[in-house]
Amino acid sequence: MGNSLRQKTIRGVLWSAIDRFSSQGIAFVISVILARLLTPNDYGIIAMLTIFISISQAFVDSGFSSAIVQKRNRTELDLSTALYSNIVIGLVFYLVLFFCSPLIAKFYNEPILVPVTKVMGLVFFIFSLSNVQQAVLTIRVDFKTQTKISLISVFLSGILGITLAYWGYGVWALAWQQVTAALIRCILLWYFLKWRPLLQFSKKSFCELFSFGSKMLATGLLNSIFNNLYTIIIGKNFNAASLGFYSRADQLAQFPSTNVTGILQRVTFPVLAQLQDEYVRFNDAYFKILKLTMFIVFPIMLLVSALSEPIIKILLTEKWIESAKLLQLICFALMFYPIYLLNLNVLEAKGRSDYLLKSELINKIINLLVLLISLPFGLIAICYGRIVSSCCSVCISAYYANKVTTISVIFVFKQLLPTVFLSIGLFGIAWFLQSSTENVWSQIFSATTIGGCFYIGAAKLLKMQEIIELKKILYKK
Repeated sequence: MGNSLRQKTIRGVLWSAIDRFSSQGIAFVISVILARLLTPNDYGIIAMLTIFISISQAFVDSGFSSAIVQKRNRTELDLSTALYSNIVIGLVFYLVLFFCSPLIAKFYNEPILVPVTKVMGLVFFIFSLSNVQQAVLTIRVDFKTQTKISLISVFLSGILGITLAYWGYGVWALAWQQVTAALIRCILLWYFLKWRPLLQFSKKSFCELFSFGSKMLATGLLNSIFNNLYTIIIGKNFNAASLGFYSRADQLAQFPSTNVTGILQRVTFPVLAQLQDEYVRFNDAYFKILKLTMFIVFPIMLLVSALSEPIIKILLTEKWIESAKLLQLICFALMFYPIYLLNLNVLEAKGRSDYLLKSELINKIINLLVLLISLPFGLIAICYGRIVSSCCSVCISAYYANKVTTISVIFVFKQLLPTVFLSIGLFGIAWFLQSSTENVWSQIFSATTIGGCFYIGAAKLLKMQEIIELKKILYKK
């Protein structure tokens, strides 16, 4: 069983990586093209709605997807009950958002938000029709099918978005792109996954799933509110263009961090859930995943931070240059995100949604205090505050993860020190090289090539275990 699970995990990682870096890669290219065609104000308008869509999405799922994946003895009735629950909740919340659109527009003093909100609200309702199908594919560690679905939906919706932007539809290009992506994804999930729901609903099944899912719902709501708190406060206290600069910097910083983390998280949650009763193997898997994730994420984030200005100039042009300093700082905050997320993943896989909720409550209170303190000093200060909040979140989540793994916070950070020092060395090299020439292409090429060779070469000289694990995944050994 061990070898079978290991091979399944490796295949999952590979297809999850292909999914992320193909679909997200295409999405990234499309977003760059759109950013060149649209204005910071257009992006700011869409960003203003993010928190409302995210909160509604959290209610739509209600934690049922995680509950289904985590449950060992799940049945067809469980799946059907979760699907019908999601659809009803999705419809209710779409109607709430529809009728509250004038209030949202009044809050931001942006009249265009009334029709845009009504259209964008369709996204999470459409998601409610296929959340269970997505969970079933996750349970099967079937990321090959998910890759096909992601590629098709991202590509077709991206073509529509670019076309509308080129024709001068502005913010509507972004709105209809997202709605179309959700619709195509929903259709393809129903098409590729042959599972069909029973015409039954079980109150008992609903209660069982919701007993776990309710805590996940609370956690999801906290995450939705606080992850978008920066957006709503910046949108309220600054103009739409400022929010546009911030949101683009945040999206660029999140691209490497969340995608690498997402690859491993999508695979590790179902795998760790299978090992939840095998104490030694669970701890060993958690620790290996943590070290490998940070070995990949740390250098990428510091490289992007060092090259933030030439990256903005090349990808988005000079009109977005105000995003460069914000991108540089946000990269430092998000480099710790994978540790934090993996710790939450461990608690979820162990079924300790109570620990998960406690951890998130403490984290969010600290994050809110830091945000309120930094807000009067402007966007740069807010980004510095995010770095502080990120460090606090890692420590708190690690404390609770330690309760179910017995791997102490201090031990984890000691083991990560070689990766940290090598990443700092890479940052120093990249920073020096990008400041030694005016040509942006030369800056990126020299910093990436020389810095990358230094990082990989030093890791091999130190015979770091992460290099060996990475080779095993790449060559399916």
